[in-house]
Amino acid sequence: MHTVPDGVETVRTPEEAAALESPPLLVLEPVQAWLDAQGLGAGPLAWERIGDGQSNVTYRIRRGPETFVLRRGPRPPLPRSTHDMVREARIQQMLGAAGLPVPEILAVCEDESLLGVPFYVMAHLEGLVITDAVPPALSAPEQRAATSAALVDFLVQLHGVDTTAGPLASFGRAEGYLSRQVQRFAGLWEVNTTRSLPDVGLLAEWLADNVPDSQAAAVLHGDFRLGNLMFAPSAPARVLAALDWEMAAIGDPLADLGYLTATYAEPGSATSPMELTSVTRAPGYLTRAQLVDRYRAGTGLEVDALPWYQALALWKAAIFCEAIYTRWLRGQRPGDRFAPALEAGVPQLLADARKAAGR
Repeated sequence: MHTVPDGVETVRTPEEAAALESPPLLVLEPVQAWLDAQGLGAGPLAWERIGDGQSNVTYRIRRGPETFVLRRGPRPPLPRSTHDMVREARIQQMLGAAGLPVPEILAVCEDESLLGVPFYVMAHLEGLVITDAVPPALSAPEQRAATSAALVDFLVQLHGVDTTAGPLASFGRAEGYLSRQVQRFAGLWEVNTTRSLPDVGLLAEWLADNVPDSQAAAVLHGDFRLGNLMFAPSAPARVLAALDWEMAAIGDPLADLGYLTATYAEPGSATSPMELTSVTRAPGYLTRAQLVDRYRAGTGLEVDALPWYQALALWKAAIFCEAIYTRWLRGQRPGDRFAPALEAGVPQLLADARKAAGR
């Protein structure tokens, strides 16, 4: 773990932070004082950046024998609605109270003077996050199948949470969710791009003209994929916690299923910039069709319109990725190894969206 600042990502004092052209992500002394006030550990900080997120930033923080996880948004300026750490912490607290496996939120800091953005601290969990390698503990064929089955079963459980009572009743508005998503992301394109890609507008029109009727209202994760689940470190495959709730909302549950299946790698499928968990190409994991069948059996929802939701997911991903690419072009994401590939990756996502739409 890092124990000294690198002068860009992390500094020790607010004075050092103020002297930088681009604000750092961690300022150690004020964070340490805040942790002291929350009763979270004692002594100097050791830190390590973790996770594969391309927007919000997550750190493992160690203070003596105790370990925590700190999560914050990226460097400003960015739309608050996309990186609202207070909201993200709140939804996890509500879902935890509803019995879902999510990280325990230990403290939330709304004071932006510490890091320039709000942040929160959650309990550290020892588990497996599966991306591009099969964990030895879950490598047997039956455990690979159980891993992808647990992926779907968590989604079924999430979409079964009652959104009509308690705190979740005021978390969001399900009516018109799909139309609002199309309208919102269409509006984000022009402010997040430096180039012309006509497929964005063509797909926006097709999506708006063909919005399906929603069958139900549910809590949506918004970025639901295998890499955003943490599994127990030993067999049998069991979800310890679902991570990265920045895109959570109340809306049409098939939006989550569309994103999961549109970005899920299976043998023979084309690679994509959104293929962040390539391990499911290996033998033993469920196919996309099997995921859909298990979800349908668990929820009773019809999935005939799933291609529309898959097209929506890929189109939104293209717009989101374009924002990352543009920030990199402007020098706002120095050292980013993901962003350069998006010059070709964003047009590919749009082509994939057109294919899903049958266009």
